[in-house]
Amino acid sequence: DVLAILRLVSLAAALDFKYHHAEELEAYLKGVRAAYPAITHLHSIGRSVEGRGDLWVLVLGRFPTHHKIGIPEFKYVANMHGDETVGREILLHLIDFLVTSYRRDPIITRLLNNTRIHIMPTMNPDGFEATKVPDCYYTRGRYNKNGEDLNRNFPDAFENNNVSIQPETRAVMNWIKNETFVLSANLHGGALVASYTFDNGNSVTGSLKGYSRSPDDDVFIHLAKTYSFNHATMYKGTGCDNRQPFPEGITNGYSWYQLEGGMQDYNYVWGQCFEITLELSCCKYPPADQLGKFWRDNKVALIEYIKQVHLGVKGQVTDKNGNPIPNAIVEAEGRPHICPYRTNEQGEYFLLLLPGTYVINATVPGFKPMLKTVEIHDNTGNFSALKHDFSFSEVSIRPRAASCPKTPLYQELEWASAAVKPTLHVLVLMTVMLVIFK
Repeated sequence: DVLAILRLVSLAAALDFKYHHAEELEAYLKGVRAAYPAITHLHSIGRSVEGRGDLWVLVLGRFPTHHKIGIPEFKYVANMHGDETVGREILLHLIDFLVTSYRRDPIITRLLNNTRIHIMPTMNPDGFEATKVPDCYYTRGRYNKNGEDLNRNFPDAFENNNVSIQPETRAVMNWIKNETFVLSANLHGGALVASYTFDNGNSVTGSLKGYSRSPDDDVFIHLAKTYSFNHATMYKGTGCDNRQPFPEGITNGYSWYQLEGGMQDYNYVWGQCFEITLELSCCKYPPADQLGKFWRDNKVALIEYIKQVHLGVKGQVTDKNGNPIPNAIVEAEGRPHICPYRTNEQGEYFLLLLPGTYVINATVPGFKPMLKTVEIHDNTGNFSALKHDFSFSEVSIRPRAASCPKTPLYQELEWASAAVKPTLHVLVLMTVMLVIFK
C-alpha cells in the first residue's frame, strides 16, 4: 500500500553513509522495527556504564521474537572498542539491506526464513561518544567509561582473568547464556584480517609452536576464509602494510598476538558458539566519506558468513515420551569440547562441521550413550544443516543442569596431557591427604 511505500522511502532516505551517534542510532533501529514489525524485534540487553546508550539488539527473521526449534541463532556484534567504528555503521547498512530485500531477493528471503539473526551495532556506546577526535590509530575511546578494555574482560579458559566484569560484558554474557547462538562474529578495526580461536593458549593447544588450536580448527579456518574470500580485498593477505602479511587474509588469534579474556574464546568455550573476529579497516575511525566503500567491500562477505550457521548437523534429543531432554551432551567423536556441548531447553543441539563422515555421540548422564554415523554435505545453500534426532527410550527424567566452571579449564587438561609418571600422581595425592588431615 501507499503508506508502506512512503515508510520505505523515508527509511531508506534516513540511512546515509555517515556516523550515527546514540540518539540517531536508536531512532534508526526503532524506525526499522516500526516499518517491518513482522520480521524484526528490537530489545536492549543492558546499559553501558555511563548509560549513554542501551545495548540495542535488532533481531531479524521469520520468528523474530523467540527461538523456534530447528532455526539456528546467529549474531554480529560491533564497536566493542568504541574508537573502532566501521563495523558499527556497516551493520546498520546490513540491517537496511536485509529488511528491504526480504520478499524481493529469494536468497535473502530464504536466509531470513531459516535463520534468526541478531545484530548489535555497538557494544561500547560510551567509548564511541567519548572519541571526540577521530583517529586512525588509537584513542581512549577504545575503552568503556571505567577505562576497561571489553575484549580483555571475559572469563578466560587458560588463566585467571582478575578483572572486574563490566556492565557491558555482563550483559553480553547473559545474552549468550539466554540464546542458543551457533555462529557469531565481532567487528573491529585497525587491521584487515579474519582472526579465529584461540586467542590465548598453552602447551595443550600448541602455543609452544606459536599457534593455539581448538578442537574445531578446521571449521574455524573455513569460517575465516569464507569471510576473507568474499571480501573485496581481505583475501589478498597484504594486511595494512607489508610488514605483517596475513596469508589468505586469515590468522589464528594466538599466532597474531596472545590475548587474555577475549570475547571469541568465551563464546566458543562457554557459549557453544563459534565466533571469529573481523578486522575491517586499517584506519580505526576513518572519514565518513569512506563508509560507502567499506559497505560495498563487506556486503557479500557479511551475507555469506551468516549462511555458514547452516553447516553440519542439528537435531533434538527426546525421552521415551517424546519430551525434549535438556543438558544432554551431544558432540562429534574426536573433537570433545572442554565444556561439553549440551542440548538447550528444547533438547536441541547444533554442531558446526565441515562436509565429511562423523560419529555423533549423544549422552544422557547415567544411561548408555547413543552413537550415530552421519555423512555431512554442504547444506549452506539449502539453509538447513543435516537433521538427526536421538530418542532415549529408557529415559524419563530431566538431567540436572550442568554449568561449566568459570575457572581456567585448560590447566587441568595440561596436567592430564603431560606424560606425568604415576608416582607423581601418588605424591600429589599423599600431599593433599596430609594437608586434609593436618
